[in-house]
Amino acid sequence: MFNDKNILITGGTGSFGKKFTETLLKNYNPNKIIIYSRDELKQYEMSQRFNDACMRYMIGDVRDLERLKKAMYGVDFVIHAAALKHVPIAEYNPMECIKTNVNGASNVIDAALECGVEKIIALSTDKAASPINLYGATKLASDKLFIAANNIKGSRNTQFSVVRYGNVIGSRGSVIPFFKKLLNSGAKELPITELEMTRFLITLQQGVDFVIKSFQRMQGGEIFIPKIPSMKIVDLAHALSPSAKIKLVGIRPGEKMHEIMVPKDDSHLTLEFEDHYVIEPTILFTRKKDFANNVLKESGKKVKIGFEYNSKLNSWWLKEDELLKMIEDDDSI
Repeated sequence: MFNDKNILITGGTGSFGKKFTETLLKNYNPNKIIIYSRDELKQYEMSQRFNDACMRYMIGDVRDLERLKKAMYGVDFVIHAAALKHVPIAEYNPMECIKTNVNGASNVIDAALECGVEKIIALSTDKAASPINLYGATKLASDKLFIAANNIKGSRNTQFSVVRYGNVIGSRGSVIPFFKKLLNSGAKELPITELEMTRFLITLQQGVDFVIKSFQRMQGGEIFIPKIPSMKIVDLAHALSPSAKIKLVGIRPGEKMHEIMVPKDDSHLTLEFEDHYVIEPTILFTRKKDFANNVLKESGKKVKIGFEYNSKLNSWWLKEDELLKMIEDDDSI
């Protein structure tokens, strides 16, 4: 579906943007891939790796609506990956997080509508479900903006959807690269916030593949959530270094013991498919859509009222050897 198309990735120099670009170049023949981000050094470094004729690098911030409009002119598909994501830093700098994650999301929507983008997917996070930290709250607001955008598009054909998933194993700032850096520097102990803490885990490639599949499935208005495994952080640390001691450091500002991707309060809107869930929009002013059946001939069923997709209650748990295999196969780590 990306052959001969123009694709723009906001925050495109991040972990997701680079892996998505690599996947597009490997499997499709896009007309243009536009990397939109504000860091010139990261753009320069990325351009050394990805210098195909279809690549375009545009300096710009999602806070800048006019620049976004220029970048999106003639674009068919947009992946909105730009965000301020560091939980404690967002707690300390709340307005900066709001300007990028909420105001920036609004700008991306306005630019996409004005430029006639065909489909746009915003990347979300498990922290947006029942949020307790500012980062999660801003991503929940962003999710709501993108879903509601389907109701203000008028006669335009633009479709807006959201993909929400858990901790990415190889992404910048995630726990596995952090632990590996400590171990490589000779550390004999690893910091753990709480022994019972759990997280959803997904590889970068799995996240990219799920987003591509979501572009194929989407009708506009869905929040797509992949079925992925959980793991205790202490077990993750033990898998990386069985001999390392554990140092309990306590829960960081804004951190949860367990993450949620489908809250109980959204269970009445949730459909279960074979490998993913879909949360339907709370308000649908436009024509009625059958979210239980998609163009890939997949069918979903309503979950039970009170269902919650929680990293602690998950039925799929990652074993230590499975984690090590995932890390071994992930070239981003």
